[in-house]
Amino acid sequence: MLSKFRLFIKKILYYFLNTTENKDGVIIAGLSKGIHNVTFDGKNTVSNGCNFSGKIHIGYATTLGSNNFFAGDINIGKYCQIGGDVAIHSTNHPIHYLSTYINANLFNGDLVRLKEMKKITIGNDVWIGHNVIIVGDVTIGNGAILAAGSVVTKDVAPFSIVAGVPAKQIKMRFSNQIIKEIEELKWWDLSVDKLEEIKPLFTINFLDKNSIYE
Repeated sequence: MLSKFRLFIKKILYYFLNTTENKDGVIIAGLSKGIHNVTFDGKNTVSNGCNFSGKIHIGYATTLGSNNFFAGDINIGKYCQIGGDVAIHSTNHPIHYLSTYINANLFNGDLVRLKEMKKITIGNDVWIGHNVIIVGDVTIGNGAILAAGSVVTKDVAPFSIVAGVPAKQIKMRFSNQIIKEIEELKWWDLSVDKLEEIKPLFTINFLDKNSIYE
């Protein structure tokens, strides 16, 4: 009987703690932590259990799946889709010193100053699949796709598809000409009205095409 009561209390607490908050057009699940470390551009969604530390910028309309963990100096562009259980780390333990240990149990945490601080930049319209890990000093180009389970340790070219551990390029999404045209169009920077004007472009299958304007 006591165990059932405890389970009931847990469900009640979870319900109230996990209530979503709509703050300045950003929807944030109640169980997410470190939101004060993030700058949002608007129309973002942060799902359950996300954790943020460091200096993080998330672009307009970018959405996050559940249990994301972002740590360090991270800049994410507009209209990105990030799956669940994604980890992005721009910091690293020191590897060229006597120890990698930087916690408070050793020298009262004084060695934390040896932590490596790098930057991760993610472009616009990037799709990051479930359980992807991004580490180090990495730049992800516009329109890239990171397949589920990938471990990304190097730069990813715009509009490329990468997969694996470590992640390697599988193929490019489009021809060089189409990539050039999309990069020049920069649709992610357009106003809502301008996007409506070019909406037909979003419904075209560009497989085997040489231009977005064919």
